[in-house]
Amino acid sequence: MLCTRLTNARFLTMDPDRPVAHELGIWRGRIVGLDEAVASLPAREVIDLQGATVLPGFIDSHVHLPWTGFKQNTASMAGCTRIEDALAVVAEAVAARNAPGSWVSIVGYDQRALGRHLTAADLDRVSQGHKLYVLHDSGHGCVVNTAVLDLLAADVPHENGFLAEGAMGAARALRLPYSQEELAESIGRAARTCVAEGITACAEAGIGGALFGHTPVELGAYQLAREKGLLPLRVQLMVSADLLRPVGAHEADGIPKALDLGLRTGFGDDWLSVGALKIFTDGGMMARTAALSAPYEGMDHAGQLQDDPEVLARSVVDGHLAGWQLAVHAIGDRAADVALDALEEAQRRRPRPDARHRIEHAGLIRPDQLPRFARLGISAVVQPNFLRYFGDDYAAIMGEERAPWLYRGRGFLDHGITLVGSSDRPVTDGSPLRAVQFMVERASESGRLIGPDEGITVDEALYAYTVAGARACRWEDSAGSLTPGKRADLVVLGDDPRRVDVSAIGDIDVVATYVDGREAGKPL
Repeated sequence: MLCTRLTNARFLTMDPDRPVAHELGIWRGRIVGLDEAVASLPAREVIDLQGATVLPGFIDSHVHLPWTGFKQNTASMAGCTRIEDALAVVAEAVAARNAPGSWVSIVGYDQRALGRHLTAADLDRVSQGHKLYVLHDSGHGCVVNTAVLDLLAADVPHENGFLAEGAMGAARALRLPYSQEELAESIGRAARTCVAEGITACAEAGIGGALFGHTPVELGAYQLAREKGLLPLRVQLMVSADLLRPVGAHEADGIPKALDLGLRTGFGDDWLSVGALKIFTDGGMMARTAALSAPYEGMDHAGQLQDDPEVLARSVVDGHLAGWQLAVHAIGDRAADVALDALEEAQRRRPRPDARHRIEHAGLIRPDQLPRFARLGISAVVQPNFLRYFGDDYAAIMGEERAPWLYRGRGFLDHGITLVGSSDRPVTDGSPLRAVQFMVERASESGRLIGPDEGITVDEALYAYTVAGARACRWEDSAGSLTPGKRADLVVLGDDPRRVDVSAIGDIDVVATYVDGREAGKPL
């Protein structure tokens, strides 16, 4: 007997052997058959989907769940366009704190909206003895007040209180870690938001590191979230390369650095597992720290690498030798050069044809870099909504020649490169449907077309959020398509993304999200 039979729907399976079906049977969280294979089988529950469209659950291959959850519950200056309005948000948050000298966090900071960066002196005007930490929306910088600067080592670089990249990590290190209980609650809040948008699995893009880590025992917070029933979707955890340390393994293992006990990609189960090793090579475009091979348009700098290229390359090679899948953050084209050089050297040292290494963001990729991606078998994990919401700004700072190379689509596919969809939530909107729309139309919010030749088809965009996402996370045997034997993870939509006008895809209703054969959010 089936546990559930879903009927009267248009199932877009993403399986080329059977692209469309109308009934689907579920037993113990797995798909057991389609149409005639299940139509006559008894089921404990038969659900009439009333003509809805059903797809495999969306996979967001690059998110930040704790940051998302905390951002939802933290004072924000998002939307402020005047310095005084931004400082009023800070003043209100400070006034709500009773303990003198405590830390006060603010999110939603973006200097572009304000016309200039906030300064330590600005924050001092409203700090009232508290330590202020104002996080940049990109996650690659922050502004702090003098009370924090006084605690930092003299050699930590900053510009009037703005700390970028590694310097930001020094400020984060001054704060006490979050508790696992706080983190678990935050993870749960973010996970529920993901599920509401049709996401059934995601890859958390870096735990435990200096830039995005929240506690030295961060993995335990995810275990706690699962134990408490706060994790309604599947999560794969990228581990920060900061955590690797020299080990005395047998010389035949060839492992120079590792986590304790040799833990690496693949450990865990269907719900919570260890994924790729996350390695940062540069910063972000919003903070103007993405490393470019030529200066930003109208500026006298070209961003920055996170460290010397030799140091970054050593991290990549060491991670590869230790058996990890690698997720290398590289937004600018210079950073991509560093990543590609290191990945090529790693594969030369120890060939691993199915390593599934990924470049996260791949924000600005020159035409000459595309064949190298293909030759090395590297996936491009992009965030289409970056250009939807920040595209006018990004195109301006890249200039006319480079703007079409931003967050490519067609260029990757035409070279046989696996194109993977993701959001980098909470940096911007996490909706997969809105991202699919942008991947096709390449239009910013103002209507400007950015690299229109990089547009792809709706089917290709859906593939990026299902089949390609599963492959990038090494889940292809259990997720990504509605195929018998795979997990019963699916999203029920109010309309068919392939049949509506492209401009309407982002507005399609997510009617229900099923994880493990059950509607997420409903009691067992």
